[in-house]
Amino acid sequence: MSGGYRLHYAPDNASLIVRLALEELGAPYHTVLVDRRARAQKSPAYLAINPAGLIPVLETPDGPVFETGAILLWLADRHDALAPATDDSERAAVLKWLFFLANTLHPALRMIFYPDQYAGADPGLQAALRGHMQGEAARHLDVLDRAAGDDPVLFSGANPTVLGLYLGPALRWAALYPVGGTDWFDLARWPELAALVRNLEMRDSTRAAIAAEGLGARPFTAPVLPDPPDGTAL
Repeated sequence: MSGGYRLHYAPDNASLIVRLALEELGAPYHTVLVDRRARAQKSPAYLAINPAGLIPVLETPDGPVFETGAILLWLADRHDALAPATDDSERAAVLKWLFFLANTLHPALRMIFYPDQYAGADPGLQAALRGHMQGEAARHLDVLDRAAGDDPVLFSGANPTVLGLYLGPALRWAALYPVGGTDWFDLARWPELAALVRNLEMRDSTRAAIAAEGLGARPFTAPVLPDPPDGTAL
């Protein structure tokens, strides 16, 4: 495809992780706003490139790629950056933690943010699910904080791999959403992860994302609700 990659995004959505990766790589790309207010992610045109109807999608020379972890791994392998090569002894470690982020932490956060999608319309069931998953998410972050202490190179914010680029936005969202329901989260509980995102905030990739999505001056360590120049984060 000509003109670089095409990232289908919405502000402060999972596409933020992919934007950070593209910026870190210096890869040419342009963005296509997915209007969540209009449920554009459920439109026939969007479902044709991501039948799950979720954000993001990255259009590539190999076709559209969806699922955040898959996009990160595809980019890392295509550009030989952000993750150890297939013959590197650290490859197994980055794969297991990338899949832990995508398959364990991220779904737990989604259940906190959108309990109705999992528990149905009953407010009591929603509250019970949210409370349980807050405990689960905290436990997952405990595991990740220990892993970051054991392997600071893989969990770096100063020279980020796919793991740091995933964790920055995940920690941001845990601190912000749902509005008024984040008492369970205190970044200070996870000092290794806090150090990672402090360093990530100093990257040019983060500054580019701040400008593009209106994320505030300290989007990971002192996050505020976004004020995107285009679209909506709702």
